[in-house]
Amino acid sequence: MTPAMEHCFQSDSPEQTRTIGRHIGRLAQPHLLIALSGDLGSGKTCFVQGLAHGLGVPRDTYVTSPSYTLIHSYAGRLPLHHVDLYRLAGGDIEDIGLLDLMAEPAVTAIEWSERMTADLPTEHLAVHLRFLDETVRRLDLAAYGLAPKILLQELQNLI
Repeated sequence: MTPAMEHCFQSDSPEQTRTIGRHIGRLAQPHLLIALSGDLGSGKTCFVQGLAHGLGVPRDTYVTSPSYTLIHSYAGRLPLHHVDLYRLAGGDIEDIGLLDLMAEPAVTAIEWSERMTADLPTEHLAVHLRFLDETVRRLDLAAYGLAPKILLQELQNLI
């Protein structure tokens, strides 16, 4: 599938990665699915922390990767479902209720989303984080579908 739009951002710190996520959270509409990919330590969870704050999750809420529980949900302007598929052991994503969560009027951010390519909705925002060096990351964003394309266009105007 070809993305409707692509753009890349450079982040020189975890705080800049959070800021990009925060902008997306502020722009997010119900049913936004964010498919996150990248090596361990590339900043996926930092991105989701910013996303949570942009969605109005209270600042005193500690947003962590749900590596062992697989899913954390947070209340904000829109609910945020933070999913980590890294440790999903051969089970089907239906078994953890992910398909039901994705149907809710919420924002769903899925780390290690490449583990569910067959079940990934056609409309989503793909965010790939990669190391440029020890402190610098590149975030490649690809919008699949109209709503993610509009979001990415608005994001470009902010950053």
